[in-house]
Amino acid sequence: MKQLPLGRNALFGLLGAIAVLTVVPVATIMPAYAVDDIEGADAPDLTAVQAKIAAKDYKGALADLRDLAQDNQQADVYNLLGFTLRKTGDVTTALTYYNKALELKPDHKAAREYLGELYVETGDMNKAKEQLTSLQKLCPAGCEELSDLQKAIDTKVTQ
Repeated sequence: MKQLPLGRNALFGLLGAIAVLTVVPVATIMPAYAVDDIEGADAPDLTAVQAKIAAKDYKGALADLRDLAQDNQQADVYNLLGFTLRKTGDVTTALTYYNKALELKPDHKAAREYLGELYVETGDMNKAKEQLTSLQKLCPAGCEELSDLQKAIDTKVTQ
């Protein structure tokens, strides 16, 4: 058997280092989407839209989402449309899109949270609590959407 210039353990260490150095940069540049996780396998690529939302470029995201909505009847698209509309102040149309998202996918956690937050912002605490109850059923062990909506409700109540 031919002797390797590096020992077997050194070779495995080198290969492991190469693997880590290739994976870590990819993992660190990938944005983390907690509440905006895409829930549908049929969702179009929403990475660019999510980046605009993260940068608070709601008008830019809205333009992209409207284009996507023409070709995709998909809960994630409608949910993000509702979110961007709410952030630009169009609460009435946002409500329509959240409801469309929930018609397509009644267990869409992000849409439930955002709809609840819309109700908190408009002062309809009973409807906000209805969304909280729905999230409690969807997330019996807890989830970020549930805790975020609970926090929004608690903040409004203590004001």
